[in-house]
Amino acid sequence: MAYAIARLAKLKKANLGGSGAHTSRKADTPNADPNKNNIRFIDNFYSEENLEQIVLNKISQHEQKRKIRTDAVYCVEILLTASPEYFRPEDPTNGGYYEKEQLQSWLEASEQWLKEKYDDRIVRAELHLDEMTPHIHAYFVPLDEKGQLRCNHFFDGRQKMRAFQDSYYDAVEYLGLERGIKGSLAKHQDIKDFYRIVEEGFGLEVNQFNTLAVKAKAADRERAIEKKLEMEATAKRLARDNEALQKRITELEQSNQQLRYQLNRTVDHLRDLPLDDVAWHLGLIHENIGSGRWKGHGCIINIDNSKFYDFAPLKDKGGGGAIDLVMHVNGCNFKQAVVWLNDRFGEEGMQRTVTHHARIRASELVEKEPAPQFIKPQADENQWEEVYNYLTIKRGLPPTLVNALYEQGIVYASEHQNAVFAMRSLEEVDKIRLEAARRRRTQSAKNASTSTVGAFLRGTRGENNSFMGYAIGTKRNQGWFYVGWGGQADSPIQRIVLCKSPIDALSYLTLESQVVRKASIPKTIYLALDSTRNLPVELIKDIPEVIAAYDKDSAGNQLSRDIQKLLPQTIIKQPNATDWNQQLLELRRRQILKREAEQKNDIGLER
Repeated sequence: MAYAIARLAKLKKANLGGSGAHTSRKADTPNADPNKNNIRFIDNFYSEENLEQIVLNKISQHEQKRKIRTDAVYCVEILLTASPEYFRPEDPTNGGYYEKEQLQSWLEASEQWLKEKYDDRIVRAELHLDEMTPHIHAYFVPLDEKGQLRCNHFFDGRQKMRAFQDSYYDAVEYLGLERGIKGSLAKHQDIKDFYRIVEEGFGLEVNQFNTLAVKAKAADRERAIEKKLEMEATAKRLARDNEALQKRITELEQSNQQLRYQLNRTVDHLRDLPLDDVAWHLGLIHENIGSGRWKGHGCIINIDNSKFYDFAPLKDKGGGGAIDLVMHVNGCNFKQAVVWLNDRFGEEGMQRTVTHHARIRASELVEKEPAPQFIKPQADENQWEEVYNYLTIKRGLPPTLVNALYEQGIVYASEHQNAVFAMRSLEEVDKIRLEAARRRRTQSAKNASTSTVGAFLRGTRGENNSFMGYAIGTKRNQGWFYVGWGGQADSPIQRIVLCKSPIDALSYLTLESQVVRKASIPKTIYLALDSTRNLPVELIKDIPEVIAAYDKDSAGNQLSRDIQKLLPQTIIKQPNATDWNQQLLELRRRQILKREAEQKNDIGLER
């Protein structure tokens, strides 16, 4: 029987150098076979830096609210492996040998687990093949969701350690690996003891393994009996809980009946009073039973449901609703009619008539009054240079991209030096493409405005301008800022990438275009959306792939999960930095440093 093994060691700052030197084989390792190569499969662009510098750089990406203690845990070394029986099932004692297919399957599962559980906080991971049994050393910088160094947040106490073990076991269970009984009395070695087994395992006798295994299994059997008793007690408790639930169901059914009664009353409140009842209280005489004609007070009124018409000479007038009927017959105003209805029908009846009257008048108003139209913020060419510099220099967006959007009228500057991002409808999204502008800007701006229903504004004036918002009249549930990229002009949309803001959407597009050539990217729409309130589910539900690319924080995670519930094809992706623009700026910084280093090398060669 082969077991999955996951251990960890908490490293303080003083331990980083030694641990990194050992795993990278920069320090002398007598038990390692120099003829075998190890594999570094995660390095996050830090391949040339030592472990201590990598960890400190990762921590420095986030401002720490508290001073880091001298004895703080800076990094956690995670050791992953499996019993020799997994890697060499035919001969477990043959140290140093492994079956390649077994190794590859385990490595892929372990790498996927590390990335999904800890993402870019795993700053380095290496597969060691030069010792007795294949194993992985991974270095995890314990930063929480807010970027604060908090090892206890992840590995403090039995429950969190058990969750750590469970998580890894779930990831490799399909390989046939077993997990020890939770809470087992069989002891597990810590990392230094495991190193001893890895180093000395070749010399251990098989009988010694068997003796240890028998003792461990005996202890586990006792533990299993205790678990059985606990499960029986749990079953009895569940039976009691079930009885309580049945009682609760009965109570809820009774409550449901009461709610239906209240709902019916609420519906009645939305209906007007029957006009026949109002006519009777007004003192009118019903001419013929079964007809709708009422006479009295000089009126000859015909009632048809909620409408009435007075055929009396000099009257010749109609209306609708109880209030209109009272005003007509009594010759009074609106206030007097309401007071009269309250006197005759009570407050509840009066409220019904007033509610109905307001609903009818509101419907008439909507039919007569034109809907307000969005007016785009006025473009100011004199402010464009400052806005352009903000987008290309401070935000790191490519000048060609910004110019293309500007020439299409999708991005421009307002008189207050705000960057204006046009929000357009998605009805003809298949026709929207981000191509190099070949037409005059005035014509492009005119075309863009035909579907523009709003605008997102971003302040650019001053050093730390945090202003952002929407132009007055923006219809947030009818328009979005978006651009298209990739694929053929006549091909259908294959992907849609959702980001929190226009700048983040453009940053994601830029980062993606740095890695993949445009021809290789399927036709994609990059769209800014900050809430499920305006998620165009019906318009994008048939798009094969939806990517929720939001900030790496609790709000971003929640929004991504909410979108995934509404659109099951959604894939959640998070930036390595706080957001996609910060990741783009970090890439720009590294590119600059690389160019400067290359220039220095060129100067050195010339000399």
